[in-house]
Amino acid sequence: MKKIAFLNTYVNNCTMEECLDAIEEIIQSNKKSYIVAVNVDVIMKIEDDQLLKEITDKADMVLVDGKPLIWIAKKHKLPITEKISGSDMVPLLCKRARDKGYSIFILGGKEGVADRAKQNLEEKLPGIRIVGTYAPPLGFEKSQEETDKINALITGANPDILLACLGCPKQEKFIYANIDKYSAKVSICAGATVDFLAGNIKRAPKWMSDHGLEWLYRFFKEPKRLFKRYFIDDIKIFSLAKKYKH
Repeated sequence: MKKIAFLNTYVNNCTMEECLDAIEEIIQSNKKSYIVAVNVDVIMKIEDDQLLKEITDKADMVLVDGKPLIWIAKKHKLPITEKISGSDMVPLLCKRARDKGYSIFILGGKEGVADRAKQNLEEKLPGIRIVGTYAPPLGFEKSQEETDKINALITGANPDILLACLGCPKQEKFIYANIDKYSAKVSICAGATVDFLAGNIKRAPKWMSDHGLEWLYRFFKEPKRLFKRYFIDDIKIFSLAKKYKH
């Protein structure tokens, strides 16, 4: 899939259906690949993190996750058709995986969250093959022993799809550094998706998502954690959009 330059990286302009078809093609091609999604927060992080920029630029697919980015693209006269967030895409991908027999490994979340996500998926999609789950401890990325353990767990399960739900930039950096050390056909940076699948966090009502207000819904749910991110860091997206105007 061709990428187009957008702000400080490159993204794929695709519909949800095209995205799911492309993931299937990747699985069938047996070529190890990874997929990232950029929202306002990730774009802001890329600006100050050269490694994250390199990881995003080299990703096999970069999805645009967030209405504000769609609005900026429109203003810049760029053809980005659809917002594709992990929390919308992953449940659809799980359904396809069940129908086609693809296997999934869920990495991330707090203790017990990935297991709950697995149970929920197995109830909703009987026959789905979740071949492993693991919640790494806090600070796992600083421990070679823990990293080796994760790689061994994934390789032992040999999934078609790895859902890495470790938050940005941990999940991107983990995949980039370890993709050749574990066995999975496609690795997807899926952020908070594990919490949605587990039922820990409720999705915003559809009308809020459709109008770009999902962030506001999430802020009211977790104001302490998200205040700095939304009202100090992410607000800078407006000056960044001016900087990269085509």
